[in-house]
Parts: sequence; C-alpha cells; structure tokens
Amino acid sequence: MDAAPLTHPTSVPTVATIHGKLMQGVSYAIPFVVTGGVLLALGYALGGPEIGTAPPVTDHFHPLALTSWAALLHQLGTLTFGLLVPVVGGYLAHAIGDRPALVPGFAGGTIAAQTGAGFLGGLVAGVVAGVVVDRLARLHPPPRAVAGLRPVLTLPLAGTLVTGVVMWLVAAGPLAALTSGLTNWLAGLSAWSLVPVGAVLGLMVAADLGGPINKTAYTFAVAGLATGAPSAQTVMAAVMAAGMTPPLAVALATTLRGGRFTPAERRNGRAAWLLGAVYVTEGAIPFAAADPLRVVPSLLAGSTVTGALAALFGAATTSPHGGVLVLPLVSGALGFALAIAIGTLISAAMVLTLKALPRRRADATEPEPAPVGAG
Repeated sequence: MDAAPLTHPTSVPTVATIHGKLMQGVSYAIPFVVTGGVLLALGYALGGPEIGTAPPVTDHFHPLALTSWAALLHQLGTLTFGLLVPVVGGYLAHAIGDRPALVPGFAGGTIAAQTGAGFLGGLVAGVVAGVVVDRLARLHPPPRAVAGLRPVLTLPLAGTLVTGVVMWLVAAGPLAALTSGLTNWLAGLSAWSLVPVGAVLGLMVAADLGGPINKTAYTFAVAGLATGAPSAQTVMAAVMAAGMTPPLAVALATTLRGGRFTPAERRNGRAAWLLGAVYVTEGAIPFAAADPLRVVPSLLAGSTVTGALAALFGAATTSPHGGVLVLPLVSGALGFALAIAIGTLISAAMVLTLKALPRRRADATEPEPAPVGAG
C-alpha cells in the first residue's frame, strides 16, 4: 500500500512555532509520566523504600507475596517512566516534521537517555530531528518513480543520521552536564529553600493559565522528576497544587456570590470544580478573559501562596498529573490539600472583594462611561 502523501506548510517554523510544537510533543509524554509515576508510587506504598533494590520479577516472583507484586509495580513503573525521554524526542519531532521525523526523534531521544542528557536532551533531539526532516521535505520533490520512498526511507534515514551525529558528537556532553547540574541543584535544595521555588513556580502556573509561561513551569517540574532527585517530587507537587487552585477558586467564588457573575460564568463555575479537582488549570480562563483586572491578580496571589505552602508542608509526588485522583499517592497529602485549600480561599476572597468594588476604582485604566445624552 502506498504511503499517504505528506503535506508541509509553506512557511519556515519560527521560534514561537517550535515552542508550540514543543508543548504538543510534551503533551504526548504526559500519559507515560503519569502512568509510570502512579505505578512507582504504588510499588513504594506496598513494598516500602527498599523495593527499588528488589531482584527482577523475571527471576524472582511469588504470586502470593505482596513484596513480589510491589516489585512488579515498581519495575513496570520504572520501565514506563524510562520511556519519557524517547517519547518526548519522537513526538516533538513528529509535531515539527510529521511522520518521517518519528524515527530520528525516537533515536535521538534514546541517545539522550543513554548518555545522561535526560529530558533536556530529549527536547533538543526532538527539535533537531523535526527541523532537519522538515527542511529536507521542502527540497525539490524527487522523480515520481522514487517519490514513495521519501517518507519511509529517505527522510527518516537522513534525519536519523543527522540527529545521531548532532546528539552523540555535539549535544550529548553539554546536555548531560546541564542535566547533572539540575540534578545536583535540586538535590541540594533544603526544605526552606524549596519554598521560594514553589512560590515562583506557582506564580508562573497562574500567569497565563495553561499558556507558555504555565507550560514552562510544568516542563521544568517534569524535567526535575526525570532526574530522580527527591526534592523534584516536592517541586512537582507545588506545581500541581498551584495549577489546581485557579479553577477551584473561581468555582468557589461563583458558589458563594453567584450574583456577582453572569449566568454563563455561573455555569462555567460549576464545571470548574471538576476541572480544578483533576488539575486542568485552563478551567479558569473564561473568568480571566472576561475580567482580567480583577481575576488575574487574585489567581496569581492564590497560586503563589499554594506553591509556597505545598513546598513548606513537604508535599511530594512522582505523578505530574491527576489532581485528587492521585491524592492517595501523594506524600504529605494533608499538607498538599491544605495548601490548595488556603490558596483557593485567598483567590476566591480577592475575586469577590474586587468584584464588589466600584468598577471605576478597580479598572482605573478604563475610561468612565459618558453621561447619558452626551455627544
């Protein structure tokens, strides 16, 4: 069967375009990280910290032994989590260069994993593979007789060769050193020094509610998880808690003082309970878009406090998503929930307070309405 034709945009990808593709590629990796994180957490919950040293289940497994099942969960989680870097490389490359970029992207991501370049290496491999294949695909089309080979042989082969050379001979060393530096920095963070980190990341999470700044904070947290540093789990918990706060805050505000919101906002507020609970920060976007001068500062304050408190209370998680669905697997779950509750109350109180102010005071930059009948 002939390969489906490939279409490529006529414009050359810009930095902004690549950033959007990067977020798209990272989104494909999230299920791997979530699944691997939950499996690891279950393994630790059943087998304790020493389960990481258990022998391979292919050599030693007793169906009636709880520790054997704990080892199986831990080893399966480790394997699934280990796919993170190749998956990021492969699907980021696919987002930029279409299907022919999958092979070089996965190959470059695997090189990054093997050389210690880690998550950052996977990102670089994906960009290199995607851009190389995209550029090659824009060249003058080959003769019709061999055109069918281009998407299944020529482009994947050339992209893999170039990506392999770049990753092994140029990028792997510096990226491995950078990843090692990130690991050492995270490992060196004390409980108190994690608090400002949590606050800054919480602020970023609420800055654009799922946009580039939010995704930058999230990507940083996921990259930290990939290093295996224990403090990275606290950073991840702070980011997730801060991301749950904005939708929960607007949901609470519409529940307490529905008269200060439009009927559409009240309906969105009911949906925001669920969105916030499962960590979909975008649930607060309709409120921020409709009244940014009141809502955005309120959400920034609550998420900043939530991120700081989650770090202060020692919350930690190996799962980068799920919200309340993974709450039983969060270390320090009580502190995690308390941080969210406090941040939610702060944001909701600020929203309602600002909504109660006369509009000309809250929106000082807006001109006052002209008197009726004025020309």
